[in-house]
Amino acid sequence: MRVIGRGTKTLMLGHGFGCDQTMWRQVTPAFDTEYRIVLFDHMGSGLSDTSVFSGARYATLHGYARDVVDIIDEMKLEEIHFVGHSVSSMIGALATIARPDKFKSLTMIGPSPCYLNDGDYRGGFERLGLEKLVADMENNHVVWSATMAPLIVGKHASPMIVAELEACLCRMDPMLAHHFARVIFFSDLRDQLPQVRVPVLVMQCEDDIVVPPFVGEYVQQHIPDARLVMTGTPGHCPHMSSPKDVIREVRAFLESVEKRQVSPDNGNSAEAASETVFQS
Repeated sequence: MRVIGRGTKTLMLGHGFGCDQTMWRQVTPAFDTEYRIVLFDHMGSGLSDTSVFSGARYATLHGYARDVVDIIDEMKLEEIHFVGHSVSSMIGALATIARPDKFKSLTMIGPSPCYLNDGDYRGGFERLGLEKLVADMENNHVVWSATMAPLIVGKHASPMIVAELEACLCRMDPMLAHHFARVIFFSDLRDQLPQVRVPVLVMQCEDDIVVPPFVGEYVQQHIPDARLVMTGTPGHCPHMSSPKDVIREVRAFLESVEKRQVSPDNGNSAEAASETVFQS
């Protein structure tokens, strides 16, 4: 975990699968004078302490969300603006449901509550396709990383950005990466979306092979207070390939949220909510 910035307001940034906190390096300078920025690595990524991995705790995304809440409690953070990329969008959503008293807003970049197609819901993948994707990763993690990195960042990303993502994918602990991938790709958190009660910005990219536009629209429609921005950036990592677009949209959203009147706490027990939402 790392804290940067000189501001009084709190911005918490959560990275996506295969990434770590360094993936925000092109975004943080735009906010570090106004915000105190909290960066962290999910279990198995970056500098996380893999010695404390527990299969039971991390059997679902609720375990990863509990880590976020633990950081918040340890640092005594308040009025947090959480920005999550990919899986961290849903991890952030679970954290806001558990501790709504701690959050002012949630930005979801490329979120997906469910990657599997299910009737009219088009998550983007059939089960056999996802099983093959994860099996290929488990068979040869390095080759899988080299193959997937250019597809994930998109066709217009620079070779430097592709190389950066590939290197980060390769740095992940293979066993924990495979575990995390299965948890992510076979989760279904659609029923959690209506429980998100903070203002939400959903950012959906074009030509995203991981999350199709339908999913961004679905997420926006099922969260009570959410707006959707369709970016012209291809790929799944706009904060890497087109950081100026992300900075512009996030800044405008945060400014709009800051102008809102904040309602007083209704006296509900946040800890009781936390215990309920983290039951797997």
